[in-house]
Amino acid sequence: MNDAGHGIRDSVRRMASSLAAKAGVLAVIFVACPLIVYFQLRDADNEKTVLLLRSLQEQGGLIAEGLKPLLHGLGQAGNPALQKEIEKIASGTLKVKVLFRPKTGSADAGFFYVASSPPVSAAYLDEERQHLIDTGIFDKLGNTCEGNQPLSIRYTNPAGERELLSSITPVLTAAGCWVVLTSYGSRGGDTTVIGQPYWRSPQVRIAAAIYVTMAALVFSLFFGIWMSLRRFAGLAQKIGKEGDVRTSFAILNRIPELSGVATEFDQMVGSLRGSARAIRSAAEENAHAFKTPIAVIAQSIEPLRRSCADKDEKARRALNLIERSVERLDALVNASRHMDEAIADLITPPRERVDLSELLVRMVQAYSEKADFAQMHLDADIASGVRVLAGADLLETVIENVLDNAFGFAPQGSTITVQLSREGNTAVMTVADEGPGVDPRNLDRIFERYFSDRARSLETPERAGAEFHFGMGLWIVRRNVEAVGGTVSAVNRAPRGFLVTMRLPLRQ
Repeated sequence: MNDAGHGIRDSVRRMASSLAAKAGVLAVIFVACPLIVYFQLRDADNEKTVLLLRSLQEQGGLIAEGLKPLLHGLGQAGNPALQKEIEKIASGTLKVKVLFRPKTGSADAGFFYVASSPPVSAAYLDEERQHLIDTGIFDKLGNTCEGNQPLSIRYTNPAGERELLSSITPVLTAAGCWVVLTSYGSRGGDTTVIGQPYWRSPQVRIAAAIYVTMAALVFSLFFGIWMSLRRFAGLAQKIGKEGDVRTSFAILNRIPELSGVATEFDQMVGSLRGSARAIRSAAEENAHAFKTPIAVIAQSIEPLRRSCADKDEKARRALNLIERSVERLDALVNASRHMDEAIADLITPPRERVDLSELLVRMVQAYSEKADFAQMHLDADIASGVRVLAGADLLETVIENVLDNAFGFAPQGSTITVQLSREGNTAVMTVADEGPGVDPRNLDRIFERYFSDRARSLETPERAGAEFHFGMGLWIVRRNVEAVGGTVSAVNRAPRGFLVTMRLPLRQ
């Protein structure tokens, strides 16, 4: 598989492991499942409603059939027997009313109530009758007084209660048109859902409330985990930036479930700090142990040189070789110490408030004497008050290595320029020389460990052996700058020269 395929596979794997991706999939499931179930249940409810309405229609027809013998024997005014009969039929929330339209030969003749169970006042019946007229129910009966109709009209009756008109059954007699009207009150069991959207039914509302509560709990759990991880990352950043040994995950943590993790992190941080201290101590001790015999050898060379005969060229060459080897060994010891200190700074980078402007001014002044001795010019343009969060020794090593690199490449009579400025929340420090620059093919490698692009032509007789370069300087620069959250880059200048740019976050 090519690199693109590996990249896609890694991206998919990271997405699959992401809490956000899992929460997104869960959100899709939480939305899709209730919709699918809702539509299925709604269709089933519609079928149930149709069956229920048919049952109510048949019930109204049976009630009318039971009343037919009595209605055929009644005149226009009816009699108490009709009231008693419908009182036997009506029960619970079922309401039965009987209306009558006399056979007058006029299509405009209206219906009026003859009996009602449960009994209600005349004013109540008149108001309800007007409602039936307004809804056009009586118009459907026409002149023929035919057409058993299932209804699903929900309205508020004159008593202020919700009521469902379920069926209207006409009975044609010699005296006129009788109408048996059935309805159910607001507590009519399954009939309460007829005539209203399915989502307004009690069972749907209860299920939706439970489902929303469950979804809220699940997503709050995901959000809580995400916030806890962000807070824990913030604690790590706080501890890393401030570098305060008194601060710990256990002290700053406010999440009980992460107490064990916080303790383990504190132990890990303690181990890293201990390792860094051990590396720094070992670097100092090793350097001291090597420096002492090197100093003794260096001091012993001069008496040997004086005691050597002037004509003994072989002895003098041997002493020069020893002297250069001692100098090289001393440079190796210094490089090894810087490397160990850089590794220690990577483990626990110092986090102090450093006035970079003041430090850079002091370093430039210290290098001015070296510039005069090397017959070079050292110019500086340093903005005041530029403060960063790093370590003074760490930044001093960075500045030394970059300046030494510039002095090592720049020819006599050239100018080395040091600048410090602000760009937003970043301190920008640059060192530019007028040397030969770097082979463009090696620009990406100059910050690698042990890599050196130093031209042999620079090793003039006057400078040969004076300095030793092991490809450590710019590597240490990059390590130190990145350890405090900065970046470093380098480019060739036109028409000649080299520019190193370091960017460090300003102290907030």
